[in-house]
Amino acid sequence: MTTRRLFTLESDSSGGAAFPPEVARRYGLTGGSKVRLEEDEAGLRLSRPADFLARVYLEPTNFCNLDCVTCMRNAWDEPPGKMSAETFQRVLDGVRTLPAPPSVFFGGFGEPLSHPAMVEMIAQARQTGAEVDLITNGTLLRPPLIERLIQAGLNRLWVSLDGATPEHYADVRLGAALPQVLENLRFLKDLRQKQGLLTPRLGIVFVAMKRNIADLPDLLRLSLELGADRLMVTNVLPYTPAMREEMLYRRSLFFSHALPSESAPQIDLPRMDLTPPAGESLMQILQHGFAVTLARQALTLGINSCPFVEKNSLSVRWDGEVAPCLALLHSHTSYLDDRERRVQAFSFGNVRERALLDLWNDPAYRALRRRLLAFNFSPCTVCNSCEMADSNQEDCYGNDAPACGGCLWAQGFIQCP
Repeated sequence: MTTRRLFTLESDSSGGAAFPPEVARRYGLTGGSKVRLEEDEAGLRLSRPADFLARVYLEPTNFCNLDCVTCMRNAWDEPPGKMSAETFQRVLDGVRTLPAPPSVFFGGFGEPLSHPAMVEMIAQARQTGAEVDLITNGTLLRPPLIERLIQAGLNRLWVSLDGATPEHYADVRLGAALPQVLENLRFLKDLRQKQGLLTPRLGIVFVAMKRNIADLPDLLRLSLELGADRLMVTNVLPYTPAMREEMLYRRSLFFSHALPSESAPQIDLPRMDLTPPAGESLMQILQHGFAVTLARQALTLGINSCPFVEKNSLSVRWDGEVAPCLALLHSHTSYLDDRERRVQAFSFGNVRERALLDLWNDPAYRALRRRLLAFNFSPCTVCNSCEMADSNQEDCYGNDAPACGGCLWAQGFIQCP
């Protein structure tokens, strides 16, 4: 469930307004802070200052006990490794220097629970005042480990479920067993109920493909049965030719830059049954750049917008390298429609050599965040016709690495918690 808080601001005689201290601290609204305000008919939307670090993604390890067909690990040649205690302490040292604790997310491109010190790392991160999330494939969750995660103070557990039946689940999560995962999650739900616990909250992540999309309604019902309060659906990012055939967004790629302009007509829709005729009509409206409100709520396409910048986040690889996003933690090959695209890892330095806050405030990193907010990159997802689209090293607008015009996260196709 999304938490909604209401605050009252009282303006002074000159029109200025002071935020409640806890809000100002949480959103980095210190003296001289520059924030973005977006105005529409409903009012103003305020975003955190671009240089306020609010979320840290940590990759404890790039090792995994499964061999899923959807994983980036199928498209790289990197040795396995796990974050050392020294590297993790350097991250925590950086977290403690921040004006407000960021949220910490244990994930990346491995199975976090395969790290032998994972529970202790969660407990230490919680001691900084940070809220802590972790994503897992669920196969290593056993009752004793679940109890330890609760004792460590884990705030949210995300579990990847890519099917509602054992057959469909095993078709994607090779080596996994859905009944065992579900038994683990039912134990978590029962334990929370017996002990009257509010945390860890449960979120489910579903990678949508042709082979499993029919399972989504059943997965929704299963998520409610398990007590999940979040269900995140993402598309598959094809790292192999076989996964290209599973894409559900090949036509939508051509509408990636159809942003509603200020002059675009606005269409106000009521709540309705999204039966096939109505659903198809709505999708055509969304894909052609109209400004849409549904039951008085604006529907945004989430394109030309970096979700990692919007979350004020950075990502730390298992060896301490600091990247602006999860997608740039590892060099890998993927496919942009039918075109092979080589993404080179990008780092601003290593936490073992420079402080976390020093890396975050690096002038080049600050400049990249501003470039991403403006998102003046070439439209590679739409054009996809020249050799510059073959990598993220440069684009035809003159941007050098990382050139983000071909990023499917920034076009709303791929999502991460």
